[in-house]
Amino acid sequence: MKDYSDEFKADAVALYESTPGATYKSIAADQGIKRATLREWVLRDRERRGASATAAKPAAPPREAMPSADPDERVRQLEARVAELEASERKLATERDILRKAAKYFRRDELVISRFQFVDDHRDTYEVKRLCQVLDVNRSSYYKWLAGARARAARQHQDRVPAQEIRQVHGKSGGTYGSPRVTAELREQGRQVNEKRVAQIMRTFSITGIRLRRRVRTTVPNPAAQPVPDLFQRNFTATEPGLKYMGDITYLPLENGEFLYLATVLDCFSRKVVGWSIADHMRTDLVADALRMAAATRGNLAGPVFHSDHGAQYGSRAFAGLCNQLGVSRSMGAVGTSADNAACESFHASLKRETLRGAHDYGDAGTCRRMVFAWLTRYNTRRRHSANGHLSPNEYEHRHHTAKLTLAA
Repeated sequence: MKDYSDEFKADAVALYESTPGATYKSIAADQGIKRATLREWVLRDRERRGASATAAKPAAPPREAMPSADPDERVRQLEARVAELEASERKLATERDILRKAAKYFRRDELVISRFQFVDDHRDTYEVKRLCQVLDVNRSSYYKWLAGARARAARQHQDRVPAQEIRQVHGKSGGTYGSPRVTAELREQGRQVNEKRVAQIMRTFSITGIRLRRRVRTTVPNPAAQPVPDLFQRNFTATEPGLKYMGDITYLPLENGEFLYLATVLDCFSRKVVGWSIADHMRTDLVADALRMAAATRGNLAGPVFHSDHGAQYGSRAFAGLCNQLGVSRSMGAVGTSADNAACESFHASLKRETLRGAHDYGDAGTCRRMVFAWLTRYNTRRRHSANGHLSPNEYEHRHHTAKLTLAA
């Protein structure tokens, strides 16, 4: 049977719980189900009832010694009972020893296959049967795993060469690339590789990218600001460089609970960072300096649209005056909706993920500025971007211009 009725499950659980000295294996065999299935039902029922997952069933009634008038017989009975208790104590001590070693052996993210490796590493010290019982694995599965050891070793040997290449690409990225970008880099080098295969090798050899950190909101709206239309409507793409820009502010945590703040301006066509500014404040000058840098990078900003959130800096009169001076049309998303500026949010998340690498802060302000600056410049020149077909922003724009010149010729 693939599906069992609730009544069947309840009866099976009740039978197990009410049978003194019964095991999952014996009850499951009687019911024609798998041991693991019965165990799952029992644990689920105990959880529902609020009982401990390790709650014991009613123990089998202790065997009472037959009364005997012969003192020698009574001594033999007592000796047998002592031997039984000692055997039970040795069993428990062995289980404690196994679990203590297993706690040091396993990492939190280990797969079930590592349990088989633990059994194999300790089979000379303990019985395989006892190891499998304590670790809750099937002996037949362990022996099947053991039989495939030679094939696994051969595969791992074959994977060493691509793993070394992957490790080099990963290292050159500063330890930030995951399997998609590693795959793109290898293909750029002429290797015919599959992303799933790359991901598998990275898992096998513990090569990992950097994961996202939780985002802290820095947008503080200005209630007195003049309304600005949303000219993007969540369309963060462009057909040409220099047509659409987007900007945002993010915090950069320092030691002792202090912060620096980063304002950026990105080109929607290539996601290139054309302007940025870092300061210890979030005044309008921060975003104005970033926009001025963008104008210097592109030569001028006459004609394009600049999109932002409703932060007080972007809604200020001073910033509006700068946009008019540079010839930029302003655009703003809805209040309190991060999705209306999602591309910038994603960019800042990537920056902090790949520079902090799990740390809580950058240290002092000087270190922070250096790290962020290095990342921003490398982002434009070398970091592969998924929106660009895994090309860097500079390379993506270069190929676009080359293609236009070729068509014009």
